Amino acid sequence: MKSQCDTCMYYGYDEDYECYTCQMDLDEDEMYRFLTNTNQNCPYYKYGDEYSIVRHQM
Repeated sequence: MKSQCDTCMYYGYDEDYECYTCQMDLDEDEMYRFLTNTNQNCPYYKYGDEYSIVRHQM
């Protein structure tokens, strides 16, 4: 089952840590929920896919 983060615009690959991370500036509580995968309704969630920018440019 995919998490909500997998389709979020702010979820990206961090080359320094070599893993996917949330790109938002999370506070301590939000980071705990992110790391334990208990963040069911993220306030920063915004659906994004790699083609949304291209569709906008057309």
